[in-house]
Amino acid sequence: MSNIRLAKTTDIDRMAEIEALCFPPAEAASLASFKERFAVFPECFYVLEVDGQVVAHINGCINDTPTLPDALYSDPQLHKANGQYQTVFGLAVAPDFQRRGFAGLLLDHFAQHSQSRGHKGMVLTCKAHLTALYEQHQFVKQGISASSHGGAQWLDMVRTF
Repeated sequence: MSNIRLAKTTDIDRMAEIEALCFPPAEAASLASFKERFAVFPECFYVLEVDGQVVAHINGCINDTPTLPDALYSDPQLHKANGQYQTVFGLAVAPDFQRRGFAGLLLDHFAQHSQSRGHKGMVLTCKAHLTALYEQHQFVKQGISASSHGGAQWLDMVRTF
């Protein structure tokens, strides 16, 4: 049985562990980065548990533009609590729990939370092979992103409420 809830400080180590399993080192958020971000915007971190074990997470700050500039990854102080758009920095599901629909559950939960807070939408960047997943959850491809995060090519995607 799965459960989605707001993350707690005690979840951060596990979130960083899952992140490291799911992203190349140049793209994965470090434990220190998770701690810095969580200290500023804990209301934007959710975890998914299966039988009490954290197996997935989603997080991101709030910004005023429908894009995800790289500066947001490195400076938690750019978070705008009353901003217009919820960003998604990371969505990660532990490898043993992938392909069970957990990523979609987290996306939809985060979207409902964001919409209830009055945001205009959600923004994220992803690699080309993941666009279909996000399109299934009402995100629309905007084109190639200006992001150079981790040295990869990213696509901008937006879900408008």
